[in-house]
Amino acid sequence: MLFAMQTKRQIQRLLESAGVSPKKRLGQHFLIDLNLLRLLVDSANINSTDLVLEVGCGTGSLTEALARRAGMVIAVEIDNALAEITKSELKNSDNVEIINADILQNKSTISPIVTNALIQACKKYPGRILLVANLPYNVACPVVLNLLTGPIVADSMYVTVQKQVADRMTVPPGSRNYGTLSIHLSATGDVKLIRILKPTVFWPQPQVDSAMVSFVRSKNKTERIRDMEILGEVVNLFMGHRRKMLKACTKFARGKLAKIGNWPEIFQQCSIDPTQRPEQLSPQDYVALANLSYACLNRK
Repeated sequence: MLFAMQTKRQIQRLLESAGVSPKKRLGQHFLIDLNLLRLLVDSANINSTDLVLEVGCGTGSLTEALARRAGMVIAVEIDNALAEITKSELKNSDNVEIINADILQNKSTISPIVTNALIQACKKYPGRILLVANLPYNVACPVVLNLLTGPIVADSMYVTVQKQVADRMTVPPGSRNYGTLSIHLSATGDVKLIRILKPTVFWPQPQVDSAMVSFVRSKNKTERIRDMEILGEVVNLFMGHRRKMLKACTKFARGKLAKIGNWPEIFQQCSIDPTQRPEQLSPQDYVALANLSYACLNRK
């Protein structure tokens, strides 16, 4: 399906007419390669029952393309001027809700305004919840992580991010970039690198490469996780002290995990060597640790 998208010159004219320019502090880099925009949309295989969340809608170029395929698009834009441009450009699209707000209430929470909008939209559109976005660099990691752990979770994500973030999303255990993000992605679904993007496909050009990444949630993987909150606490405990041995990390347990006194037994039941470093464990190892931790905390 072909659909109109904004060229670099059209975006520049829209900004000029509003008397504004791209803001570096908000990570505003507009994807101007129309073939790549189409690739992003096509990769998501959006249908008319799907609900799409777009973060950083800019001037609405991608938003319009999403609206042509989705049941509904909720587009979030923190910049008031850009939000107004998008509202004007899409004034005839009745399946688009534009929210002029910060996507994040804080680092660990999606804005309640956005969450409530998604909850209400889900009542009408029973398909998947998708994140499809040219994510602003400064919010990419927390947005992806929040949509993995909930309370609102995305069934799939198709995003452009800074290549450094893409490396963190797709890296295997034992690597320098292996951490909380890659563990949660691999523990809950399948993540893939679609394409590396050079700075020239954006305006203004960033100083680093970017990447297009996909994530598809796996029912089989998520059903193995007994409690997502406990998984998050376990990952944070160990990866927060990644240079120490596992058995040493347990001394720093806080919150619910502080109540666990049988870590040696848990390591043994998981067939995990407690002298290993946290970065050596696989996502499946972390799920096993979290499930046994959950069981210990809920024994009657």
